[in-house]
Amino acid sequence: MRSVYRSFCAGAFALIAVSASAESTFSLTSLTPDVALKLATAARESCNEQGYQVAVAVVDRSGLLQAFVRDRFATPHTVEVAERKAWTALSFRIPTSEMEKATNQETTMMGIRHASNALMVGGGLPIEAAGSLLGGIGISGAPGGDLDEACAADGLLAIEDDLLF
Repeated sequence: MRSVYRSFCAGAFALIAVSASAESTFSLTSLTPDVALKLATAARESCNEQGYQVAVAVVDRSGLLQAFVRDRFATPHTVEVAERKAWTALSFRIPTSEMEKATNQETTMMGIRHASNALMVGGGLPIEAAGSLLGGIGISGAPGGDLDEACAADGLLAIEDDLLF
C-alpha cells in the first residue's frame, strides 16, 4: 500500500512540475529579417513611385531595429524620425497618426508626448498578424505624416501573404 501511495505522490509532483514549467515559458512570433527587409523595400518603393525620398525603419516586437532602407536623397533627420515612428507605433500598438490626435494639447494624454523615444507624428504603423504584435514600421521624408503612413500601409500589403499563419 505504501508503494502505491509513494507512486501516486511521485506522479502528482511530476504533474505539478510539468504544469508549472509549461506556464513559466511562452512562445513568440516574430518577423524574419527577409520579411522585414521586404516590408521596408516595398514601402520605400511606394513612396518613390509618388516622388518622395524617404527613410524606412522596421523594428521587431522588442523595439529593436530589424531593417532599414533610405533613399540617397532622403535628408539626415529622416533616419532618426523613421525609427522613432516605428518604435512609437509598436509601443503604443496604434498608428502614430492616432497618437498624434490623442495627445494634442487639448487632451489629458498630452503628457505622454514626453515619453522617451516616442514621436507623435503620422507615419508609423504597428505590424500585426493573427492577433500577434510583430513590430512596427516608420517612414519619414514624404511631405506629411499621412503620406508616410500611406506608404507604410502599402508595404504591409506587400507582405500580407508572408504574415498568414
